[in-house]
Amino acid sequence: MSPLIATLVGLLLLSGDVCGKTVTGVFRSDAARQQRGQFITKFMYQGESGVIVCRLDNPALAVEKESRLLVYQDMDSDLDNLSCSDRLGRARFTIPLSEEEHNRTIPRRQAPTAWQVLYADRYTCQESAVIPSIGDLSFTVLLFNADSAGNPLEHFSAEEAGLHSFYFLLLLAYFISCCIYVQPLLQALRKGGPMHTVLKVLTTVLALQLCSALCNYIHLGRFSRDGTGLPLMGSLAELLDMVSQVSMLYLLLSLCMGWTLSRGRKPQSRPLQWEQSPASTAVAVGGVVTQGVLLLWEQYSVLESEHRSYHAQQSLAGLLLIALRVSLAVLLASVLYQIISTERSTLKRDFYLCFAKGCFLWFLCHPVLVLLSAIFNEHQREKVVTIGVIICQSISMVILYQLFLSRSLYWEVSSLSSVSLPLTMSRANHRGHY
Repeated sequence: MSPLIATLVGLLLLSGDVCGKTVTGVFRSDAARQQRGQFITKFMYQGESGVIVCRLDNPALAVEKESRLLVYQDMDSDLDNLSCSDRLGRARFTIPLSEEEHNRTIPRRQAPTAWQVLYADRYTCQESAVIPSIGDLSFTVLLFNADSAGNPLEHFSAEEAGLHSFYFLLLLAYFISCCIYVQPLLQALRKGGPMHTVLKVLTTVLALQLCSALCNYIHLGRFSRDGTGLPLMGSLAELLDMVSQVSMLYLLLSLCMGWTLSRGRKPQSRPLQWEQSPASTAVAVGGVVTQGVLLLWEQYSVLESEHRSYHAQQSLAGLLLIALRVSLAVLLASVLYQIISTERSTLKRDFYLCFAKGCFLWFLCHPVLVLLSAIFNEHQREKVVTIGVIICQSISMVILYQLFLSRSLYWEVSSLSSVSLPLTMSRANHRGHY
């Protein structure tokens, strides 16, 4: 257990004091003219004690350009129809950039509110004026929310607040579960048995989710200190989660459709078994490939958002992914219904029903949570979906683990008819091992 303890201690050391969100870059006059205000960042303040800080490398150049920051509250799309001067004049307040550092308190609001920061200068609305080649202006912008003590030191935007603590609790739950169940699981994997392949795939998916949660926690922990984090670690977390999603889909389709993971095994025309016909192979491979493509597309569409999870489903790829999961749930429901309706054994029906619960929870939790999130406030929706999906899919894995590890259930069912369950060994091999 020493490696696990060392990992937990390392995670605890990452929980340091928070600083602020940091955005670094260059104020460009040509970009400000083209966009009618250069977009800098967006941040959701929690309602009180919000602060924006701007630091300049060359204040004299800022004075010469008459540089300023424009801060908008809930920037409306109608601004696109206004003239340049009217658009800039709609800013909630303006921060003239004339010194090395500027601090500005955000007006207090009753509820969390999104604010956007734009840059403009004397050349932004002067279409005919020639922008002199006097260089661009390097900047650092920090945005702070109030922490638990009311001081403006919390960098997380309102829609991200609490995710860091959630991942810590999730890792703690994983750690405790590993301490309790890792030895029985390893023993079951060493012994093999009818459900050996299922347990291996489930364990792989669980390991991928654990690594994803760890990467997210490290990224957010670093982000809370320097306002930048480790974007590569956040991307790795999303990649690991996508691989686990695809692996789980592969497993569930294999179990329900009878497309065995062991290709050398002869197909059996029994319940939950499916001959490897071109049609069955196309459904299984097509479902896995389609989900993988949609996950990559969804991830690509949110690359510009800082550590934003694809679970939020705010793009066309996300909607298609939801539709795919609902379709797969309907497909699996039809297959399981046919099996359960023709099964006479009560024990086997209980086995199939328990398996159906795990499948439907895995597939339908995401679409249902996306629909339910509509009743929450804007800053809570992403957290509700992200946290809810992780918890529901973890419960689904617990159900499947309990089903396939239970000696009182799956062992008795498989011993009644070893060829009637998915991914089982032949009757001859079964007797040889036991």
